[in-house]
Amino acid sequence: MTERKRAPMFNGNKLKLGTFSANCSGGMAVTKVASRWNNNWDNNLSLLRQCDEAGIEFMLPIARWIGYGGDTDFHGNVLETVTWAAGLAAHSTRIQVFATVHTAFNHPIVVAKQLATLDQLSKGRLGLNVVAGWNKPEYEAFGVELPTAHADRYAMAQEWFDYVQKLWREDRPFDWEGTFFRGKGVYSLPHPVQSHMPIINAAASEEGRAFAMRNADFLFTPVMDFDHAKATVADIRGRAASVNRRVEVLTFCTVVCRPTQKEADEFLHWYANENADWDAVDNLMRLQGLHAQSFPKEALAMFRDRFAAGHGGLPMVGTPDQIADRLEQLSATGIAGTTLAFLDYAAEFPYFRQEVLPRLEARGLRQPA
Repeated sequence: MTERKRAPMFNGNKLKLGTFSANCSGGMAVTKVASRWNNNWDNNLSLLRQCDEAGIEFMLPIARWIGYGGDTDFHGNVLETVTWAAGLAAHSTRIQVFATVHTAFNHPIVVAKQLATLDQLSKGRLGLNVVAGWNKPEYEAFGVELPTAHADRYAMAQEWFDYVQKLWREDRPFDWEGTFFRGKGVYSLPHPVQSHMPIINAAASEEGRAFAMRNADFLFTPVMDFDHAKATVADIRGRAASVNRRVEVLTFCTVVCRPTQKEADEFLHWYANENADWDAVDNLMRLQGLHAQSFPKEALAMFRDRFAAGHGGLPMVGTPDQIADRLEQLSATGIAGTTLAFLDYAAEFPYFRQEVLPRLEARGLRQPA
């Protein structure tokens, strides 16, 4: 069996599932309610074990260094992603654990060694989420200038990625003379266990998507609705085919699953409207609009409530049957998988596992764990 077939991200499930931002305070919900996600290690470990047992494919963290302010300082408390991935890998057996790495803040030689070590620790279950960076306050915190042109950010990201890949291939020392990095007599052993480590990249700009087409297995991107999802998949498949590659599309969803629609709607309104941290929401949207280009401009204008509910994720709000229906619709657009975010991941996932996963299995979207 090849490493590509063995990696959870390359399994046969039509709709892959993961979690997103469990390493960050608040998770994806920009809310002031006391029951919002507490990202401490014990809660992450509880969520990991539940997801691992349930056959969830992956856990994906956000690399965040500066919070978004407001009353809660949303994402001001964050477990560093490489360390987080190491701990999760050591306590799991099946799930793919991703490390999210900023190319501007992490040297390729250090990252190549870290991730190869983690791949060995996890027996080939590590994934890499490559981030070119966009958040200006974080660049300022590191004393690094944020390039105003996306092309410059991705030129550096491409050299960074090429450097890491060469370190993972070469057994003998080599010299690296690039525009952004230089090294003499460089090598990095051990190499990763996987012959092909799954690569995720989140991008919406032209430069970002071109980078993903060259390097990633999965483009991670928001979708506004099912029509937008279908158009995004068609666009990415066309771009990938033009460079003789296959790149799948992943997105992210906000989940409120309750026995009745009324209960789900009331819960969503309570935490994401009545108790939203609107100052943090507005700071997040302003920075996304100025620098990230992760969301279409029309989405930033229309979906303020969605940012409060789940960082702009596609809503999955209702009964188990309704959520299974919506996930089936999402899969029908060609989306390969989605992350799930709950107000309190570890407390709410058991009901999703009990009620929604069997429905997805019955529809042929997933195999039993």
